[in-house]
Amino acid sequence: MGGQRRPDLVIFDCDGVLIDSEPISLARLTANLVRIGVPIDLDTVARRFTGTSMTSIMAHIAADYGVAAPDGFVDAVRADTLRAFEAELTAIAGAGDVLEALPDRRCVASSSDPARLTHALTLTGLLPLFHGHVFSASMVARGKPHPDLFLYAAERMGADPARCLVIEDSVPGVTAARAAGMRVFGFAGGGHWRHDPAAQDLVAAGAALVFTDFHRLPGLIADHAEDA
Repeated sequence: MGGQRRPDLVIFDCDGVLIDSEPISLARLTANLVRIGVPIDLDTVARRFTGTSMTSIMAHIAADYGVAAPDGFVDAVRADTLRAFEAELTAIAGAGDVLEALPDRRCVASSSDPARLTHALTLTGLLPLFHGHVFSASMVARGKPHPDLFLYAAERMGADPARCLVIEDSVPGVTAARAAGMRVFGFAGGGHWRHDPAAQDLVAAGAALVFTDFHRLPGLIADHAEDA
């Protein structure tokens, strides 16, 4: 039974995993979509677009609702969201303490654009805990649910994808990680998980397990090191 191995690299999604941003960003996205004439509500936006890049979201909106975003719309949504972050954003409970104590190499791989990522992680005090290892979907050709971002992060960090562990809160993220050949733990402790407290869709997408308390992560990594 000996020879337990921890992951070579733990890859964290950001929104909804490290920072409790999804309720804020989904609310601002919904309000801005309604503003340009998209007949959509918050529950639909949360169900369909959590963990999805803005490029993919706007492609779906055009295809499904026939509404083309006006020039500058995406930038306006981002600016609106950043303003809301200033007033409302918090880190996920326990994230800072757990990251400071976690011995494993780690990075962030998120669908958010680099400016928003840096701003959000700075506001919540988490940025220094990743030592500059923060990767955005804007750095690859295809965002989640495609595996490109996770494979890019592993390559940049010099890690074997098969020895990476991803912490994700969305179906596109879990799907992307599994497509990259990585193990995934689903996190359902963010404020946007009201619609599915059991997070069954994360399990169905391929998460090895789902947890809701960030403080449990070190123990889960240790418990699953042998078969990781």
